[in-house]
Amino acid sequence: MEALLFYLVALVAVLSAFFVTKCRNTVNSALCLVTTFLCLAVYYVMLEAPFMAAIQIMVYAGAIMVLIVFVIMLLNIGSVGKSVYRHGLIWATGLGFLIFLIAAKFIAGGTVTKKVGTVTSEVVKDYGHTELIGTAMFTEFLLPFEIASILLLVAIVGAVILSKRKV
Repeated sequence: MEALLFYLVALVAVLSAFFVTKCRNTVNSALCLVTTFLCLAVYYVMLEAPFMAAIQIMVYAGAIMVLIVFVIMLLNIGSVGKSVYRHGLIWATGLGFLIFLIAAKFIAGGTVTKKVGTVTSEVVKDYGHTELIGTAMFTEFLLPFEIASILLLVAIVGAVILSKRKV
């Protein structure tokens, strides 16, 4: 039953990711992106990481998508005219299929590494997901966390400057 759910969610995730690029309307493309984010949240739940699933929904499917739709509305992007490049599409399809075959070969011939880290399922049950993530984020990964927050601040300031109309 779990495998069936996995493959069903995988199908929905791949189709919605495909339609993110194929939708002519940018709002429909953003809604397909939300569907992809929700499928990723389902994967987190299947991996027994409910905190990450909640963060995936709140941060990406919620806040980031609100920002994307806000920018779409500010820029007033209309539907893009369809231009057909058949030769490029044929080459891209062939290359994508080749990469898929190579990846399938590696996955089918691969073995599990059997490596075990310091955080096992018993440690997660004792401390909890949130405490372990918070401890790692604010001790080991403090510098990357701060760099990411500065980059987000710069992106927000840049979006405000770009969206500001001349008066």
